[in-house]
Amino acid sequence: MMNLNLRSKKECKYDAVSLGEVMLRFDPGEGRIRTARNFRVWEGGGEYNVARGLRRCFGLSTAVITALADNEAGLLIEDLILQGGVDTSLVTWMKTDGIGRTCRNGINFTERGFGVRGAKGCSDRANTAISGATPNDFDFETIFGKLGVRWLHTGGIYAALSEQSCETALAAIKTAKKYGTVVSYDLNYRPSMWDAIGGQQKAREVNKEIASYVDVMIGNEEDFTACLGFEIEGNDADLKELNLSGYQNMIHRAADAYPNFKAIATTLRTVKTATVNDWGAICWADHTLYRSKDYKSLEILDRVGGGDSFASGLIYGLMETGDPQTAVDYGAAHGALAMTTPGDTTMASLKEVEALVNGKGARVQR
Repeated sequence: MMNLNLRSKKECKYDAVSLGEVMLRFDPGEGRIRTARNFRVWEGGGEYNVARGLRRCFGLSTAVITALADNEAGLLIEDLILQGGVDTSLVTWMKTDGIGRTCRNGINFTERGFGVRGAKGCSDRANTAISGATPNDFDFETIFGKLGVRWLHTGGIYAALSEQSCETALAAIKTAKKYGTVVSYDLNYRPSMWDAIGGQQKAREVNKEIASYVDVMIGNEEDFTACLGFEIEGNDADLKELNLSGYQNMIHRAADAYPNFKAIATTLRTVKTATVNDWGAICWADHTLYRSKDYKSLEILDRVGGGDSFASGLIYGLMETGDPQTAVDYGAAHGALAMTTPGDTTMASLKEVEALVNGKGARVQR
């Protein structure tokens, strides 16, 4: 059992909070963005999805630290967040001029993909309220010191929004560490988001500094290479066969470089088609590598948010059991279930996660 030195529930209002942007996702269902006449609206965001999963599936007390433009679209996002059970009292509302020149709310068009046609996204999130928010827009001292938080989750998508978001993320993480809050971070490298503020060089500069404060680091092989400079050994053919020795060496190098890492986790995904993937995960902790069950030829309805659901399952397992094997099993199962339903966020229950971990199949339940 690993010891994360978690703060007690009695002294903390929140089990976990996430820091990041929450967008409106416009989903054309089975169709294409370019030909849609109707969209279904969801809320979503790489960091927020984790807080929602921890609340909705796993029953923990969570909140989101974000900023929204104070208009009807912002109120819609708030309403969607509330439907997921996540506390919105830490949201900062930014005054807007009515047309989005001063700040706006982010939107994300995402189509799911099918078979040989991959999923496709089209984001519209420049100059959003959260991208310009400074540490002065949030009372981190009160959040982590007075209210109390056991776990903070944030990631590279938020850090990549702007030069300012890099600084705000660091300020939040440093304050969280000051008060003994465990910090997890999902590298979530998106080249298109970093390009405008310095590209991969800036991504490495920011993420290497953040990494020195992180307890639980999450990312896939591309994330560790692009953001921290750790390349997996082996060629493309090896990666298609899940070159576990290469992953293990990469993780060990990261652990040696950052002795503050208490756990390192990565998903293992082999894409066969947009709707059929091999799926699994590994977690390193206490100098040991733990591997989840392999989900071979997993049928996928909507892959967006699968990694975030993995992260929330992993975090829940670490918080509640301290057992890395249980944690990686919960993470992989939760991610697999989340990809069988539409939207960025989970529709799974804890009972369903536990049933999948314990080997129960997909027979009808009556």
